Amino acid sequence: MLAYPIKLTKDDNDTYLVTCPDFPEVTTFGDDRDDALDRALDAIEEAISARIANREVIPRPSKGKTLVILPTQAVLSVLLYNAMLERGLNKSQLARLLHWHRPQVDRLLDLRHGTRLDHIDAAFEAMGMKVDISLS
Repeated sequence: MLAYPIKLTKDDNDTYLVTCPDFPEVTTFGDDRDDALDRALDAIEEAISARIANREVIPRPSKGKTLVILPTQAVLSVLLYNAMLERGLNKSQLARLLHWHRPQVDRLLDLRHGTRLDHIDAAFEAMGMKVDISLS
């Protein structure tokens, strides 16, 4: 699970300003607290997608009171991307390891694409890793 802290600040017009210390580029708002939390998730996912596109590190979540939890699919994409960076692999190199076309790897790293779990497993296995799942 990846849960990023956000800061909610009530504006003078009864909306909520949202910022995220782990992603300084994230600034959004919501008409109420629930709307702000929904928009925070979208903004964090966009920030992560931009960092993937720019081959930048995606930070581990810091501590905080109000958290935005990424969906499981997005978590797997982030973990895969960070593992690729740690190993110095780019998308083309992973595609060659998997004997896939590059767009297939692009979809693995697309946070909003419903990637099949066996494809995610294959990508981790190609890097000598495996996915372990636990419930809490």
